[in-house]
Amino acid sequence: MTASPPTRRAFVALGANLEDPAAQLKAAAAALAELPDSRLLRVSSLYRSAPVDVGNESQPDYVNAVAELATTLSPHALLAELFSIEARFGRRRAGRNAPRTLDLDLLLVDQLCLDEVCVGDVLLSLPHPRMHLRAFVIQPLVEIAPDSRIPRRGLAAAWLPAVASQRIERLAE
Repeated sequence: MTASPPTRRAFVALGANLEDPAAQLKAAAAALAELPDSRLLRVSSLYRSAPVDVGNESQPDYVNAVAELATTLSPHALLAELFSIEARFGRRRAGRNAPRTLDLDLLLVDQLCLDEVCVGDVLLSLPHPRMHLRAFVIQPLVEIAPDSRIPRRGLAAAWLPAVASQRIERLAE
């Protein structure tokens, strides 16, 4: 008898700033609910935030959320599924911090720590290396998982003061 893979708790950041971002995120959450060997547990409220690290380029605001999954997929397989969803939503990897129809970032998988493992042409790092520096990640994460911990960084909620100066607004349902 073969042992089944362990069920892991994973958190995914959702973001978009093109083509009706709120609708994109709602449709992306529905796509996450259809992932193989996974169950969508929760999705945060939607939040509007200013683009980060875009230099002199003008971009529309982002709409962001965080989803929690229970999954038996490996982190690599889950990331590949996230990339597949992004592609279905018309995501083009035109460059770092470019405007996008959908961005799905794997933030946490249990308390796993992976340092820059190559998945295709993208590096997978867990926890996501900049998640604790982004209000648009920390605030929705704490909303749905107030006791969540970021490996090597501690309680996610403890990072709220560090990102308090970033503009973020919870959208009405």
